[in-house]
Amino acid sequence: MADSLRDQLLKSGIVKQVQVDRAQTDRAREDKRRPAPPQSGKPQRKGEKPHTSAHAVRPSRQSQQDIDLARAYAIRAQTEASERKRAEQEVAEQARLRRERKLKIQLLLDGKTLNKAEADQPRNFEYGGKIRRVHVDAAQLVALNAGEIGVVQQAGRYFLVSREIAEQVRDIDPQQLALLIDPAAADAGDDGVPDDLMW
Repeated sequence: MADSLRDQLLKSGIVKQVQVDRAQTDRAREDKRRPAPPQSGKPQRKGEKPHTSAHAVRPSRQSQQDIDLARAYAIRAQTEASERKRAEQEVAEQARLRRERKLKIQLLLDGKTLNKAEADQPRNFEYGGKIRRVHVDAAQLVALNAGEIGVVQQAGRYFLVSREIAEQVRDIDPQQLALLIDPAAADAGDDGVPDDLMW
């Protein structure tokens, strides 16, 4: 029983000595082709795989593709983040400019509005795609229709102001000027309403 498998195969005649010699020479050639394991300070145990450093092993083609894909995703995420940040900064800047314009208009209107609490005559006008209303007295209605005064929208309310103030508001923010009739158009009598229209 102490005979090795090779000896047993030779005795039985299944394998000839020539085949055994050829197998041994092939194994010896293979051993010569393999690089020697790196010598570390400790001896290698029997059956233990030799330790190789991570930088000595080349990444396979698949792992290189994974690295390229990961890098592409990182670049894409960074680009999207910078675009989001730029868009947020732009929105914040626009909001800041709007607040500054509203503050300028508020300071311009302080103490200079012509609205009267006892005004009982409504004056309708179109603003923002809807029909709006401001209450005026008889003298203000004539002045408003002549273009001597205008209407400014501020904080959801409509204020009557002199023509000069209305033009200054238009210079700051044209969207806040709700109504200012051109005196030339007022003289011509063309307010856009047909003469035969009955109210």
